[in-house]
Amino acid sequence: MELSSILCRAQERVQRDRAASASLENVRIVATKAAIAWGLEAVAAEHREARHARRAEAGPDGSHTDRLRREREATFSENPDRGFAQH
Repeated sequence: MELSSILCRAQERVQRDRAASASLENVRIVATKAAIAWGLEAVAAEHREARHARRAEAGPDGSHTDRLRREREATFSENPDRGFAQH
């Protein structure tokens, strides 16, 4: 299950609030570490969500058709026994 960045940021805030209001040192330490972990997970979720957004922009087959076509044309060799040009 993938966690959303919104959920992760909310949990990070909950843990930071818990750390700020805790009277026991060990509770503050654990809550602070949990907040840091939630923050790291939020960053990962933001990257994942951005990647999904880029894929959604690509097209129905998941490829950037114009870019891929240009790349194929740039590397294609017209000599049939050579296939693609080597760089």
